[in-house]
Amino acid sequence: MILIAPVKTEKAIGKIEYENTLTFVVALKATKKEILAEVEKLFGVKVVSVNTFITARTKKHALVRLSKESKADDIATKLKMIA
Repeated sequence: MILIAPVKTEKAIGKIEYENTLTFVVALKATKKEILAEVEKLFGVKVVSVNTFITARTKKHALVRLSKESKADDIATKLKMIA
């Protein structure tokens, strides 16, 4: 399991609305290519880029930017991140 949970902070919700980007907590050893493949497979969308960072609490987050054809709002609604 690569994707652990979606991030539901105000900043993450803003990225969904303005940058078409989803934020997930991912496995610490997950690579960008693995994250990209997992998101495309699970949600049936086209991913443009994946950026990762490790927080001070040693959790790895992935910022997944979707193509213009794919809407981050739709996926966030399915994941019950936004209403």
